[in-house]
Amino acid sequence: MARRTSTRGAGRGAVRRRRLPMRYLLPSLILIALMAMLMLRGYVHSEILADHRIQPEAATDRVPEKILDGGPVIDTRGGRTASLSVPRHHLVLTFDDGPDPEWTPKVLDVLKKHDAHAVFFVTGTMASRYPDLVQRMVDEGHEVGLHTFNHPDLSFQSKSRIDWELSQNQLALAGAAGIRTSLFRPPYSSFADAMDDKSWPVTEYIGSRGYLTVVNNTDSEDWKKPGVEEIIRRATPKGGKGAIVLMHDSGGDRHQTVEALDRFLPDLQKKGYEFDNLTGALGAPSAHTQVTGLDLWKGKAWTWAVQFSEKTTDALVVCLAVIGTLVITRFGLMLVLSVAHARRVRRKNFRWGPPVTEPVSVLVPAYNEAKCIEATVRSLVASEQPIEVVVIDDGSSDGTARIVENLRLPNVRVVRQLNAGKPAALNRGIANAKHDLIVMMDGDTVFEPATVRELVQPFGDPSVGAVAGNAKVGNRDSLIGAWQHIEYVMGFNLDRRMYDMLRCMPTIPGAVGAFRRSALERVGGMSEDTLAEDTDITMAMHRDGWRVVYAENARAWTEAPESVQQLWSQRYRWSYGTMQAIWKHRKALVERGPSGRFGRVGLPLISFFMVLAPLLAPLIDVFLLYGIVFGPTEKTIGAWLGVLAIQAVCAAYAFRLDKERMTHLISLPLQQILYRQLMYVVLLQSWITALTGGRLRWQKLRRTGVVGSAPGAAAGPVPRQRAESGTGSDRRPVG
Repeated sequence: MARRTSTRGAGRGAVRRRRLPMRYLLPSLILIALMAMLMLRGYVHSEILADHRIQPEAATDRVPEKILDGGPVIDTRGGRTASLSVPRHHLVLTFDDGPDPEWTPKVLDVLKKHDAHAVFFVTGTMASRYPDLVQRMVDEGHEVGLHTFNHPDLSFQSKSRIDWELSQNQLALAGAAGIRTSLFRPPYSSFADAMDDKSWPVTEYIGSRGYLTVVNNTDSEDWKKPGVEEIIRRATPKGGKGAIVLMHDSGGDRHQTVEALDRFLPDLQKKGYEFDNLTGALGAPSAHTQVTGLDLWKGKAWTWAVQFSEKTTDALVVCLAVIGTLVITRFGLMLVLSVAHARRVRRKNFRWGPPVTEPVSVLVPAYNEAKCIEATVRSLVASEQPIEVVVIDDGSSDGTARIVENLRLPNVRVVRQLNAGKPAALNRGIANAKHDLIVMMDGDTVFEPATVRELVQPFGDPSVGAVAGNAKVGNRDSLIGAWQHIEYVMGFNLDRRMYDMLRCMPTIPGAVGAFRRSALERVGGMSEDTLAEDTDITMAMHRDGWRVVYAENARAWTEAPESVQQLWSQRYRWSYGTMQAIWKHRKALVERGPSGRFGRVGLPLISFFMVLAPLLAPLIDVFLLYGIVFGPTEKTIGAWLGVLAIQAVCAAYAFRLDKERMTHLISLPLQQILYRQLMYVVLLQSWITALTGGRLRWQKLRRTGVVGSAPGAAAGPVPRQRAESGTGSDRRPVG
């Protein structure tokens, strides 16, 4: 593979070394931010750090009698032990567990309709998520009290956890309405006479922190949904007594509560009852104090962070659902169309047209391919199709051209040029090719004897301008090689069958592709506009009205990168080059005629599934990790296994079509966990490069020459004859 060089290479290398950490830093920061948002969301949804244990009843030996026999307001501030009751004909309606986005507004509407006030004991989780409702409570004259942040039974908690629950709840109130409150209601509390030796020490400690503890003495039991009449009956005090009434504006369907409230309020108002705030009923100072300065800004920052994480994660969940649906649909479409493609091309009477027997020019651009070039050229000489081989040495410094010349193989020529890049090398080869059918391959690839013959048979159809072959990984014995083998068979070749049926093939692989010379001339030859010249030329072929097809039996064995660094370099260039090609050919979206099919079908599919969708694919793994740790573990693992099963079915079918051994699929689960992450980060880095206007240079991959021959290659030495060599004449210049 050719690459560009420059006299300023050292300087550029220095810049690249300085930028190297950004490959990992920026994607890592994005993933960390995503995880932080998920953790914050889990925190305010009581999925993280929540404690749902409930203490059983205990003895009451340590609880003062005056508390057990007293009122529902317990004052233990400053070492006091006192209880207070609401005066006669005063009712304090209290609502727990909110605010709720559906039911709290309806409760507030009913209270406003009947000119009544109430106390809302809010949890910090709900107040953080719906701060506008807390602000409305305060604006409409209601009081707000604390109901802890995560709603745990405080009798299980340490003093530090209790302080944390209170402070976090106050932080949410500060951010939502700019207030602090002195009212507190313990979760799972009941009447004062239900206080026991477990809850009483908590009440004393709460008082030492400056809070009034408010329980109730009239329970509507609306959480049981007993019916509107029963809720009203239970909420109505006897004999004109004052009461603190317990209701709920969150925690489930509260339509019975809202209906009961709309009847309860006017009925008791007619009987002389007043519906006050707690401090109003007790004749005490307001429970609210304004928060200012740093505490206010901390509260605002908290609610903003929660809102941002809620909206962002909600949007991501929707995107994930949409993309998941589309990806599964694509899997189904890929399987159906692959079956149709296999049946079509494998029919006994299937023919593209008259058999193609004419000679073919095979172009091999080579830059420092000394370790691979001999195997490549020898595999071509064994071809069943009459061919000439043109090796274009693109300024190699390792003696690549000399190796080919010393082989002295028949019909093999070497064309030398100064280093100018792979597209220029291919155009030089086209100009020197003798025949009208041109096959292009990489210098690290070997062909089977039948590859060229199978590759050019579709040219029997005069509408076919280019043919994509079946690139296969030759060095699949390593773990990275096995993962790439799965990717090639499933992600590339199965895709190509689908795109062939849709007539919108996105890429002719650089390792094995064939073209009509006339088609190449019409589109201007190989372009240097992008780093993915193979994708670029394929799109240009479509736009010029040519048909591009897939030849499954035209197999080429290529050396895949064997290290993570080499793999990164290759895929980074592919991803960035694909983005460049899509942008270059964006006008295909609005073109009409036969060439418009690619713009209407192919370009949107390529853009979505190759560039956009993979950006959100890491969400699957992030949500998987989150679900395993904090969510419903069994359902999460089951969902992931379901997705993996779908992929396994597609992979197994792809392997069956390509007649590959299924043993390599053993590493599929590990590939999904590890290999895909690298591909995500590569794509993300490509996006960052594109959006920041960076330019990526050709990157030469270090070859080892491990792919020495292709299965089915002829055995025995090839006769050594004098090869044609030299620069050659620029015959039929293209581009």
